[in-house]
Amino acid sequence: MKRRAFITLLGGASAWPLAARAQQPTMPVIGYFSGRSADTEEPIRRPFLKALEELGFAAGRNVEIEYRFSQGQDARLPALAAELISRKVTILVATDRPSASAAKAATATIPIVFTSGFDPVQFGLVASFNRPGGNATGVSILTTALGPKRLGLCVNYCQNQAPLPFWSTQIPA
Repeated sequence: MKRRAFITLLGGASAWPLAARAQQPTMPVIGYFSGRSADTEEPIRRPFLKALEELGFAAGRNVEIEYRFSQGQDARLPALAAELISRKVTILVATDRPSASAAKAATATIPIVFTSGFDPVQFGLVASFNRPGGNATGVSILTTALGPKRLGLCVNYCQNQAPLPFWSTQIPA
């Protein structure tokens, strides 16, 4: 009887590593996609990866990143979004208007983070600036709508002041 108990215990102990491995949480997956090419996207992708690292996330160590680029062929974006969704990504990062629109059309449940210079309300990504609702959020610099207002503020400020410095960050379109 002792022999049978020992064999049972030994069999159970050998299964523990398998059970422990099966219970470990899976690594979160970020779906990063754009209507641009990978080369054109590099000036945006590099700071994105650096910011992730500053927050404690390192690609391949504790987060996985799936990249998809349509190479300027916006008609491919819905298929790329569907591909990322089927990969069960945790979040979608869309870096231009076409990819953000494709992501929004593809899912209502996976969070979408977008960046761009367009009005997200006008393009249907969010309901309003005050209460965006839904699963999309992001940063929009609204260069078209706010550009003239910014220039007007500069003119008003500069009328009685010394010249105001001007700077620009350029990111390839």
